[in-house]
Amino acid sequence: MKILRFNDDRIGILKSEDRVVDVSDVISHRKERGPQRVMEELIENFASYRTEIDQVVLHAPGVELADVKLLAPVPRPSKCLGAFVNYLDTPERKAENLPNEFFHKAPELLGPEGTIDLQDIPAVKEFNPEAELAFVIGKHAKNVSEADAMDYLFGYVPFFDVSARGLIRRTMLLPKGQDTFSPCGPWITTKEEILDPHRLQVRSWVNGKARQNYSTEHMANRIPSQISWLSRFIQLQPGDVIATGTYHEGLGPINSGDILEIEIKGLGRARFFVKGSSPIKDTGGVAEKKKPDPLKPGFTITPV
Repeated sequence: MKILRFNDDRIGILKSEDRVVDVSDVISHRKERGPQRVMEELIENFASYRTEIDQVVLHAPGVELADVKLLAPVPRPSKCLGAFVNYLDTPERKAENLPNEFFHKAPELLGPEGTIDLQDIPAVKEFNPEAELAFVIGKHAKNVSEADAMDYLFGYVPFFDVSARGLIRRTMLLPKGQDTFSPCGPWITTKEEILDPHRLQVRSWVNGKARQNYSTEHMANRIPSQISWLSRFIQLQPGDVIATGTYHEGLGPINSGDILEIEIKGLGRARFFVKGSSPIKDTGGVAEKKKPDPLKPGFTITPV
């Protein structure tokens, strides 16, 4: 099932690939809960809502997908996290040498047709959109084993980890966590529709030109490992969104005026726009190839 948010915070189900059926009224106390709590309620108690939703979708004709305005699938999760260096995309990278590690993304997720805002920060050498598979947590998770981890997963969503290259800071707030740096969509695809999330093709385009094109089979720490590891140290809540990392081949810059697209097989395709006060930046990939090590003595924090 593909679950989406549209128009004035309505909840819909994609039907026959091109129609949207409004199931908002199935969810109890929807107006009182507000947009985020509605999605958390639906995700956490999906099994109890499923039969009624199926009946509504079966009998309602719905409206054309092209006639609705899609919103971020989850408006503001309690956490949005991204995996650091989690793909075997160079010969020297081995799974045993890539431990689980994560950073925070802005939790105010940007929905389809939204605009990524590139701030003018002189030290930034390049802005890169990293096309990624993200997953959505289905229920509260703490100290979960890898064997049980997939029971805590609700579904999947295409996600861009927008990154500002060239900044040397003590945290990832500016390089990774700025507002509008978490575009995703078009919808959540529930986990039963995807037989193996580690066999999905991820593709991206900028201005219609192909950029990334890779399979999630190259993921180093797979989703059960990520859920288990994270739940050792933090609590995961229904609706939390976790991006699983990217295969860096094909990455390139984005600048104001660009149009950005992502598609993951079986999960849909979404488009975003780019604007901002930043001047055009393009290092030809140099910003990604050589990064200072903030753990070495003498490194300098970029002033902003």
